Amino acid sequence: MGSPLHNPKLLSLEAAVARRRELAAAGKRVVLTNGVFDLLHAGHVYFLQAARAQGDALFVALNASESVRQLKGPTRPVVDTPERAYCLGSLSCVDAVVVFGTPRLDAEIRALRPDVYCKAGDYTLEKLDAGERAALQQAGTRIEFLPFLPGFSTTSLIARIKAAGEI
Repeated sequence: MGSPLHNPKLLSLEAAVARRRELAAAGKRVVLTNGVFDLLHAGHVYFLQAARAQGDALFVALNASESVRQLKGPTRPVVDTPERAYCLGSLSCVDAVVVFGTPRLDAEIRALRPDVYCKAGDYTLEKLDAGERAALQQAGTRIEFLPFLPGFSTTSLIARIKAAGEI
C-alpha cells in the first residue's frame, strides 16, 4: 500500500517544467521560492501567501532531508521530506512542490525559468548563492525580497518546544 499522504501538488522536476510551460503559454506568471519549511509555522505561511501574490502560480522547491542535514546539521530536519511536502501541498497558495536533493537550486532555476523568485527579507542580493543568482539572471527572473515577519523561526520554535518539554 502506498503512502496515505496523497499529494497531487508534489511534482517531479520534469512534470513541474511541463506545468510551467502550460502556464507560460496561458500568459500566467510563475513565482518560485525554496526552503526547508521544517515545522511549518505562521511565518512560513505568511511568506508563502506573500510570494503567491507576486504572480499567478507559486512553485515551492523543497530541500530534501539529505540537503537539509548538509545545510543545518545532523539533527535537522525534524520533519522528513514527504511530510513537509504534504503540508506545503495542502496550502491553497501553493500550486506545486518540487523536491531537490542538492544544497543549491541552480539546476531547478535553469529548468523552470520562473518569472519571479521570492526570498524572505532576511536575505539580500549579496546573500543569495552566486550560482543561484547567476541562474536567475540568465533566466531573466525578477528577484523579490519580501518583508520578513519577525518573531517566527523554526530554530526558535524548536527551542520553545524543548523548553516546554522540561516544564
